[in-house]
Amino acid sequence: MIRRLCFAALPLILLFSVYSSETAAATVLDLEREYHADQSGLHGAFDLPASDAYLDQQQRLGEDWRVRLDRFEFASLDPREKAEYLLLRSEVQGLLDETTRAKKRLAEIAPLLPFSTAIHELETARRHWGALDCQTAATKVADLASTIKQVREHLPKPDGKQVSAAVALRAAGTVHELQEVLKRWYSFYEGYRPDFAWWLKKPYEEAAKQLDEYAKYLREEIALVKGKDEDPLVGEPIGAEALAVGIRREWLPYTADELIVIGEREFAWCEEEMQKAAHEMKLGDDWKAAQARVKADYVPPGQQDELVARIAREATDFVKRRDLVTVPRLCEESWGLTMIAPETLKTIPYAAYNGRQMLVAYANSELKQDDKLMVMRGNNRHFTRLVIPHELIPGHHLQGYYASRGPERPFSTPFYLEGWALYWELRLWDLGWAQTPEDRIGMLFWRMTRSARVILTLKYHLGRMTPEEMVSFLIDRVGHEKLGARGEVRRFIRAEPLYQVGYLIGGRQILALHDEMTGSGKLSERQFHDAVLKQGAMPIELLRSALRGIPLPKDAQPAWRFAK
Repeated sequence: MIRRLCFAALPLILLFSVYSSETAAATVLDLEREYHADQSGLHGAFDLPASDAYLDQQQRLGEDWRVRLDRFEFASLDPREKAEYLLLRSEVQGLLDETTRAKKRLAEIAPLLPFSTAIHELETARRHWGALDCQTAATKVADLASTIKQVREHLPKPDGKQVSAAVALRAAGTVHELQEVLKRWYSFYEGYRPDFAWWLKKPYEEAAKQLDEYAKYLREEIALVKGKDEDPLVGEPIGAEALAVGIRREWLPYTADELIVIGEREFAWCEEEMQKAAHEMKLGDDWKAAQARVKADYVPPGQQDELVARIAREATDFVKRRDLVTVPRLCEESWGLTMIAPETLKTIPYAAYNGRQMLVAYANSELKQDDKLMVMRGNNRHFTRLVIPHELIPGHHLQGYYASRGPERPFSTPFYLEGWALYWELRLWDLGWAQTPEDRIGMLFWRMTRSARVILTLKYHLGRMTPEEMVSFLIDRVGHEKLGARGEVRRFIRAEPLYQVGYLIGGRQILALHDEMTGSGKLSERQFHDAVLKQGAMPIELLRSALRGIPLPKDAQPAWRFAK
C-alpha cells in the first residue's frame, strides 16, 4: 500500500518525463525486437495455411513499418547504428517482397484448395471466442468432406499437364497443414462440450480421412513422390526477377550471372589444385583417381564418432595455439555427438551441426549394401577432416556460442551464418590444416562443392538447369557419390534460393574484410575474428560498415564489390 501511495504521489510531469526519456533512448536494436514481436504477434493471432487474409495483414504490417522507418531520425546515428537501421529496413522490404511472392504462389494452389475457407472460418471463430452451434458446425464439416472428394475426382491425371508436380507437392503440404488446423479445432471442443462429439465425431473423422487421402493423392499420384530413393527431384525455380530481389536483400551489388562467374572461377582453381595433389600422389593429372583413393580411406564401422572427436580436439588446439580467435572454455566443452538416422541420410548425407550437437554421418546396418558403401566413402577420413572444424570450432559451434550472448537481433543470413564457417575453410587451407596431399584432396572436394552450389542453384532458379543435370554435375565434375549428390540437390531445390550461395560468397566476403582489417597491422587475427563474432549476423557489407565505421547514408544501396 505504501508503494502504491508513493507512486501515485509522483508529479504527472515526472512520469511523463520518465516515459519520454525511455522512448527517446530507444535504439535500433529495440526497434528490431519490436518489429520481430509484431511479426510474432501477427503470426500467432492470424496465421493460417493458404490464407489471403493473413497475407493482407502481413502486407499492412510491412507497410506500416516502412512508413515508421522513413520517419526515423537517422542522421544522429553512429555507423554501427546506421548499419542496424539499414538491416531493419532491408528486412521490412524483404517481408513485403515475400508477401507479394506468397500471394502469387497461393493463387497457383488456390484452385486445388476450395475447402480451405471453411476450415479457416471454423478456426477463426474458435480463436476469437465465437459462439459454437454444434449442429451447424457438423453440417459445415460434412460439406467439407464432400467438397474434398469432388475436387479430387475432377483433378486431372498426371498426363493432363494441368497441374505441375511442384504445384501438386506444395498443395499436398498445405493440405496437411489444413488437416492439422482442423484437428486442433476439433481437439479444443472434444470432451469439453457435451454435445460436440455427438454431432461432430463422424463428420470430422470423414473430413480428416478425405484430407489425408487427398494429400497422399497429390503427392504420390500427381507429383509422383512416394518416399523412395528414385523419386523425382521436385522443386520450383523462382526466376530471374525474384532472384535479383533476393540478392539485393543480401546487400550484394552483383547480378546472378556475376555470382555464377565467381563460382566458376573458384571451381577452375580447385580443379588445378586437384591435379597438383594427384601429381604428389603419383597419379599424374588424374585427380579423379586420386579422389577415389581418398574416398576409400574410411574408418571401420563403429569408429566414426572417435574420428570426429579426435579431429574436433585437433582443430580447437590448432586455432588456440595460433591465437586466431577466443575460444571460451564452456564453448570448447559443451558440444556432443549424435548419429544421423538412415532416413535422414537421404537429405543430410554428410556430417552436420544442430543445437550444440555434431551430427555424425556413417553407414547404418539398415541401409542397402550399395548405400552403406556410398555413405562410408562420402564420409572418409580426409573429407571429414574439414567438415569438423566447419561445424564445430572455429565454425558453427563457436559462432553459436557468441550469437547466444551477443545482440538479440531477430534476423539471420546464410552469408554470415554459413559464410563464417566457409571462411574458416579458406583460412585453414592457407594456414596448412592439410597435412598430406590426401588431406588437400578432401579440402578441395568441399571447396568444389561450395563452388558448384553457387553455379547450380543460381542456374536452376534461372531456369537453365534441371535437378537431374545438377545431380550429374555433382557426380561427374565434383566426385559425389550418387546418394550424396541426390541428397545435396534435394536440399538445394527445397531450401531458400540463396542459402547455398551464401557459403562460398559469404566466406569470400569475410575473407576480403579480413584482408582489409588485418593488413598493415590494423587488427590482430584474434581481434578481427572476435569482432566479427560479437557484431553478430547481418549481410557482410553492413557488417563491414559497422566494424570499419563507414557512415552509410539513409538511402544506401549495395555497393561493395569484394571480388577481385
